[in-house]
Amino acid sequence: MTAELKHLDDVVSQSLAHQRKSGTELRTFITTMNGALNVNAGPYALEQLARDIEERFGITMGLGAMVDDESFRPWLDEAKASIDPFYWDRYKKLLHKNGLPQDVITTTDELTDRILGRLGNPGLDDKWDRRGMVVGHVQSGKTANYTGLICKAADAGYRLIVVIAGIHNNLRNQTQERIDEGFIGRDTGRLATQGKKGNRAIGVGLFDDRHVPVGLTNTLADFRKDTASTNTSQIDSYKVPVVLVIKKNHNTLRNLLDWLRENSARGDDQMIDQPMLLIDDEADNASINTKYSKDEITKINGQIRDLLNMFHRSCYVGYTATPFANIFVDPDQYDEALKEDLFPKHFIVGLDAPSNYFGAKKIFIDGIPDDGDPVWLRYITDNEDVLPMKHRIDQTVNELPESLKEAVRAFLIARTIRNLRGQASKHCSMLVNASRFTKVQGLLRNRLHQYVGGIQDTLRVNGARGEAALRDAMIADLHETWEREYFDAEPDWSKVLAAMLEAVAAAKVVEVNSRANGLDYTGESNVGQTVIAVGGFSLSRGLTLEGLTVTWFLRNTMMYDTLMQMGRWFGYRGGYEDLCRIWMPSEAIDWYAHIAEASEELHLELKKMEKAKATPSDFGLAVRSHPASLLVTARNKMGSGEEHIVSVGLSNAFVETAKLTSEPKKLATNEAAAQQLLHELSKIGLDQPTQKNVAGGYLLSGVPATLIDTFLLAWENHELSYQTQTNPIRKYIRDRQATELGSWDILITDANNKAQPHTIGGWTILPQVRGVGYKDLADHLLSISGRNARLASRGVEKVGVDPENARRAEADFLNQQKIDGSDPRRRPSFPDLIYREVRDKPLFILHFVKVRQPNEDEYPLIPDKSVLDRIPEKPVIGWSISLPESATPNERVQYILNTRKQAEIYGMQEDDDGAYEDD
Repeated sequence: MTAELKHLDDVVSQSLAHQRKSGTELRTFITTMNGALNVNAGPYALEQLARDIEERFGITMGLGAMVDDESFRPWLDEAKASIDPFYWDRYKKLLHKNGLPQDVITTTDELTDRILGRLGNPGLDDKWDRRGMVVGHVQSGKTANYTGLICKAADAGYRLIVVIAGIHNNLRNQTQERIDEGFIGRDTGRLATQGKKGNRAIGVGLFDDRHVPVGLTNTLADFRKDTASTNTSQIDSYKVPVVLVIKKNHNTLRNLLDWLRENSARGDDQMIDQPMLLIDDEADNASINTKYSKDEITKINGQIRDLLNMFHRSCYVGYTATPFANIFVDPDQYDEALKEDLFPKHFIVGLDAPSNYFGAKKIFIDGIPDDGDPVWLRYITDNEDVLPMKHRIDQTVNELPESLKEAVRAFLIARTIRNLRGQASKHCSMLVNASRFTKVQGLLRNRLHQYVGGIQDTLRVNGARGEAALRDAMIADLHETWEREYFDAEPDWSKVLAAMLEAVAAAKVVEVNSRANGLDYTGESNVGQTVIAVGGFSLSRGLTLEGLTVTWFLRNTMMYDTLMQMGRWFGYRGGYEDLCRIWMPSEAIDWYAHIAEASEELHLELKKMEKAKATPSDFGLAVRSHPASLLVTARNKMGSGEEHIVSVGLSNAFVETAKLTSEPKKLATNEAAAQQLLHELSKIGLDQPTQKNVAGGYLLSGVPATLIDTFLLAWENHELSYQTQTNPIRKYIRDRQATELGSWDILITDANNKAQPHTIGGWTILPQVRGVGYKDLADHLLSISGRNARLASRGVEKVGVDPENARRAEADFLNQQKIDGSDPRRRPSFPDLIYREVRDKPLFILHFVKVRQPNEDEYPLIPDKSVLDRIPEKPVIGWSISLPESATPNERVQYILNTRKQAEIYGMQEDDDGAYEDD
């Protein structure tokens, strides 16, 4: 987009902020403004602008959820009359200028008010200490939210603001740049090196450059005591706020604590008396996270608490997209010194993502249809001979896997198509995350540099030869990639080829790790960079890759938080979402799908508890007792190799046998249990109906709980199927058999496929067809749907729910998420949890599953092909249970975790701490 067209966009967007227009009215207005501003843009550019603006103004964002301690009375509304919103007004103008949708700005305004109102009132001299947490989504705009909060806190009277931004320098530097732009209004790095010459306004400073906050850190340097001491005269006056953006490092925190103590010891109590706001970005990382060494947790955790306790009035707000370590892990496991910890005891805020968010649910749930190929995902199956998933620091990289070459070609073609769409001034990036070792990353960078250079040279020599260019093998490969990936996006190959050299001539490959950071998106504002970034942990948390379009991701980890944070491809992809592609192993895809479900339920649980007026402690207890916590707890404790007893609640829960045994004797036992259940159903008059009466099979009602209990008593459970240990479930049912769990619905699954019919107990069934984690077969383990760990189809918990209750639950969900259910462009996808919450009776689902043999893509991933003999020929039995809300929801049952066995099968957790990289 040219500067003139961008100016036209700004003028039109600012006008639409006050008066909405669409369709013909909008296009007429744009044409009129085009003439008035002498932009002289062509009809194609004006039409594209109209579509972009309509999409932007159609984006919505919900208010999320707030769980807090109701004994605290929010103070902001009463104080607003005396607050001059100077810093917030500047920031709001910047958000408008940057093209943030109006509805998102409005919602951000409301949300930051809600958060600020639950912090301490800086106008009160009483001592206070407030602690909360904000739960967002990976790459969804948490930084924008806390920058807005900082602006409003400064307006309200907070005079010292500390932002703790990750454990690596490049993330701290990037966060400093955001604070410079959104709050300070100056380039602190230029100011530090050039003095008054570098005192140039940027970001919010371009709107009003008065009242510039004092920055004790800059884009070039973290906190230093000597630098801070030179600014004490400015700090003492406290006429403007003071802000520090520091790395989450115990040395940095120690220096800051020492500096504050020294100033306090000299009698400078003014500083300690000031209200202090501490923002802990990535609050689950190193502040509490159990995967770090215990000594390091204690040190950083203790230093943060020491910093808070040094001030008479302090607030701690942790921001994270992956709060599993913070709230799944029981605080009782910590030492006495950590009992107080940083648990968000005063409030927890759940942020909704805007409707255009390109997130885990969209990619790994909605983007993987039951009966088709994934929309954005592609499988890596060819790496083991070239670059194994698990490798040592001395791994050689002499060539690139073909799938990585394909990903590079797709990236260069996508860059070209984006240019053709008028996005040449926008940055375009590719992520390659395949090793935690910087030495291996360097080798990968070299091979990629050679490959990209070869394509550029080929385009220079043969790119202008039209049809004849296809005789060049490399251009023929580009053509095949375009045909496979982007024919629908841009069906004219000649147009793509003609524009490609100009689009990719400046493409470069850079490293981003502890020894190098080649990312630099500064430069000419009207020229977008084309960058392939190769890295490891530095690319795995917090760091934003501008215009990320293609990813090749060869990492795997069992940790919920680590895996989600590695998803740098989450975010916003306006105007090029259809071009995005992500290559990764099928096992990682399965894990992401599983975690996406858990994350979605977490946010829904927050909304449910807000409605119930629960406190943060209630929420923490509920989440820690959720069946999903068994998986998180097992991974956090895996290193101990011991058995652990974990208390879990089954009220409003869904459990399923996603891990089944493949041992023939146990399979026979489970089939006999299913056959006996069908016979018992027949005895009470519940035979197979003549045709399916619900989606997915046959629904039978009025089934006594004793039949369910008898089936579970006979069931042979696999020892790694933690959630389906039958003793805790049977106890839970028996305790409620006389009341709420006396009468059951049963769904006998019957699929719509071409599988061979299966006859059992007088019933004829078409079994579900599911893949398994083929590597697990060596341990007689059928991991249904791989690491996705999903046996039942999405939506199954709607079966048996009163239709009116189901419609009401769906309407409530759409209203909460601010989704227009009538919009044909956005097909609503309802999570099963909403149906469970309105269920009257429990639902037992009996599954018949045919395990399929691996396809061509999966076959190379199986190191020992002999394990395929362990795939049962006959359908196997599985089951699921959907349990409604209990009248005694806080009662829990005990599960046993054998972490030693889990470690044997899955291997120890890969530690992604940067200290383990080759630096």
